Order: sequence, then structure tokens, then C-alpha cells
Amino acid sequence: MKNLSITNFLLFVIAVALVVIAARPYIAPAPAAAAQSGQTAGTASDPLYIEPGTQTIRSLDGTSQVYGRMVVDLQSGTVWGFPTLTGLPYPVDISSTKPPVSHPIYLGRFAFEDITH
Repeated sequence: MKNLSITNFLLFVIAVALVVIAARPYIAPAPAAAAQSGQTAGTASDPLYIEPGTQTIRSLDGTSQVYGRMVVDLQSGTVWGFPTLTGLPYPVDISSTKPPVSHPIYLGRFAFEDITH
């Protein structure tokens, strides 16, 4: 009789555990999308790192310096500067009423392939 009580108790514990497992998706569903998935939504573009704030960007020939945003292609190590012309984090051209387009300036490359673990 004691073995029957232990068996019934263990079956009860198993049944409760199965109900908890089955009810979990309804109580706390998994998120449908991730905010930082490493890919741009809907495309297979290379991941980019955009440096916060603005930096002084110097052209490779040394003829000009402007404020801009630094962008690093994390797969190739290529570094680009996007001029903003001011300390603001977006392009500004006070001489025009049209929104300006900032074209990248090639600044160099990080040799990520040379990193050893």
C-alpha cells in the first residue's frame, strides 16, 4: 500500500510539471523579434559600428578637417567618416533649405584578421 502512495505522488508531481511546461508559452511568451540581432531588418547587410557623438575627421591627403560621425564595418575593418559639418550628430547645411546628404570619406582599415586569440 505504501508503494502505491509513493507511485501516485510521483505521478502527480510529473503531471503538475507537464502542465507548467505546457502553460509557459501562454503565461510568458517568447519575444517575436530581437532588437539587436546583428542584422538590419529584412536585409543581409554587413553589421556596422557607429561611434557615438562626433569626431574630427581628417581627409587622407590632409587638406581638410570637418566634424563627422565615424563608422566601422565590423566584417572588413574599413573605417569611414560621414561629415556632419557641425558638432551635431546629423548633417547640417545652413546655406540650403534642402536636407543635406553626407557622403562617406575613406579613413583607413583595422586589420582584424591579424588579431590572435
